[in-house]
Amino acid sequence: MAERDPERPSGRLLRHGDMDASYVDLADPAHLEFDYMRWMRIILRAARARRVLHVGGGACALPRALAAEDPDGRQEVCEVDPEVLALAREHFGLRRTPGMRVRVAEGRGFVAGQARGSWDAIAIDAFIAATIPRRLITVQALTDVARVAPLALVNVLDDRSAREVRTVTAGLAVAYPRVWALGGRTGNTVVVGSVAPLALDRIAAAAAGDPSPARLMPPEAMIRALAGTLPLRDEAQPG
Repeated sequence: MAERDPERPSGRLLRHGDMDASYVDLADPAHLEFDYMRWMRIILRAARARRVLHVGGGACALPRALAAEDPDGRQEVCEVDPEVLALAREHFGLRRTPGMRVRVAEGRGFVAGQARGSWDAIAIDAFIAATIPRRLITVQALTDVARVAPLALVNVLDDRSAREVRTVTAGLAVAYPRVWALGGRTGNTVVVGSVAPLALDRIAAAAAGDPSPARLMPPEAMIRALAGTLPLRDEAQPG
């Protein structure tokens, strides 16, 4: 369902079920209303990631913002629900844009077909209700993500228990040598797996200055917080 923003005439909110799924400013594609998307942009900028594969599209707010900023880069979006993309095209101004391609595709299957190191980063922002599809965050799935990109960002929606954050962290810790996060005590947290070290001090300062400040949880804190949490694994297929 598309809703107009009464406080921003060119703003459009996409609601999917009971969730705010995406927000686009028709007059300003660089505007990111959702805090976690601004945090993701901070990380991608710091990593100088210009080739980004987005698993989960919605109205494609983040890839559109990145393409507006860097039309010579490459943003590719996999959205599994064709009705969501049809809504985005009809009500959210989704059009062919230099530096961006949108396709109807299941994210894990698309990643599996990509060449080693073919992307700078993969951003996973996909939900069924308020939960990330399990098949996207198993050890096997995230190991394949690491094969394709040296940087992975996963948007996690959680409460104070941080159970979902720990589960995603456990999977990324198998696939990547460094795992850290930006977020708060509740709501959205961006969990990050990276091969190379990034300038975490600079990222933390930029996130702290965001209109919705986020705190950075460094790798050592993330590993301590796992507290024996086991990562998800694909279920064995019957022989």
